[in-house]
Amino acid sequence: MTNPALSVIKSDLAEKWQQILSDLITDPKELLQILQLDADKIPYSRAALQQFPLKAPRPYVDRIEKGNWQDPLLRQIWPSTQEEIGQAGFDTDPLAEAQFNPVPGILHKYRGRVLLTAAAHCGIHCRYCFRRHFDYQSNSPSRQQWDAAFDYIRNDSSIEEVILSGGDPLAISDRQLAWLVEQLAQIPQLTTLRIHSRLAIVIPQRINRDLLHSLQQSRLKVVLVVHCNHSRELAPELAQSFGMLAANGVTILNQSVLLKDVNDNSPALIDLSKSLFQHNVLPYYLHLPDRVAGTSHFDVSEAHAIALLSSMQTQLPGYLVPQLVRETPGQSSKTRIA
Repeated sequence: MTNPALSVIKSDLAEKWQQILSDLITDPKELLQILQLDADKIPYSRAALQQFPLKAPRPYVDRIEKGNWQDPLLRQIWPSTQEEIGQAGFDTDPLAEAQFNPVPGILHKYRGRVLLTAAAHCGIHCRYCFRRHFDYQSNSPSRQQWDAAFDYIRNDSSIEEVILSGGDPLAISDRQLAWLVEQLAQIPQLTTLRIHSRLAIVIPQRINRDLLHSLQQSRLKVVLVVHCNHSRELAPELAQSFGMLAANGVTILNQSVLLKDVNDNSPALIDLSKSLFQHNVLPYYLHLPDRVAGTSHFDVSEAHAIALLSSMQTQLPGYLVPQLVRETPGQSSKTRIA
C-alpha cells in the first residue's frame, strides 16, 4: 500500500529534475555572465575543461553570491588554471580503484559490501572529484553485464550491503533505479542498500514521489548518504524532502570533503553540522581530500584537519561531529584520523 504522505511530494517534480539535469551550465562564459564576474581576474583552464568539462545545475548556481570570486560554492565548480599544476603524489587513480574492479560496474574494496557504478554521469562536476579520471566507458554495464554483476554479488555470501554510486546513481531515471533496487532485493543475503548522491543536494527537486515509492517498497534497509560541503548548499525545501525520506524508514547521512578555502575553518564546519541536523541529516564522514591529479590546490594538511576536528568537538554534541577519515588504497576500511 502506498503511503498517502507521499502525495506531499508533487508529482511534477519527476519531470522538473530531469529538465534541470538536461539544462546544466556547461559554458564558463555563461557562468561568468550569470555571476557577474570578470573573466580576467581568475581565468579558466581550457585544458582542464577538455579533461573534465564544466557542469553546474542552475539551482546550485542560484545559491552562489554574485560578484564574489571567493564564494565557497563557486570554488568547487570553477575550472581554474590551478588544475594545470602538476604535483608529486597526485595522480589519476589515487585510490587504486582499477585493482578492485572484478567485473564491469562493480568495485569491491571492502569486506561485506560492494559498490555498483549505477551511473556514468553526475549532475555537477566538482573540481576535486576523485573519479574525474575514472574509466566509466568500461563501467557502464549493459543489461547482460548487470546480470553478471548481480551474479558476482549472489555468489559471495559475505556481501550484505550494496552501495549505489557513480557518477551519481540519482542521475538515472526513476524507472531504471526502481529496476536496480528490485533486482538487488532478490539477492537473499543482502540486507542493506546504500545510495551515495550529490545530486540530492545540488538538484533538490530530485527527491520526488517515484523515488520515495521505490525506496519505501524495498525489503532492504535503505541508507542515503548525501554529499554536502557547505551549509549554503542546502536548499530550504530539502528539510521537507529529507523529512519524508526519514519518515519512510530511510537513514540519511552526510559526507563532506575538507577543501581549502571552501570549508577549512571551524565556523563553516560547525554551521554545516548544525544546518544538516535541521534538514534531518546526520554528519557521517569528513574526508581529507584524495590526491587526484589537478586538485592539489584543494589540499588540506592532516595537522590542520585535526585542529579543526578538535574545535568542533569542543563546540558541538558528539552526534554532530563527523568522523575525520582518509581513504588509503589496500586498507580494509577507511582510516580514521585522530
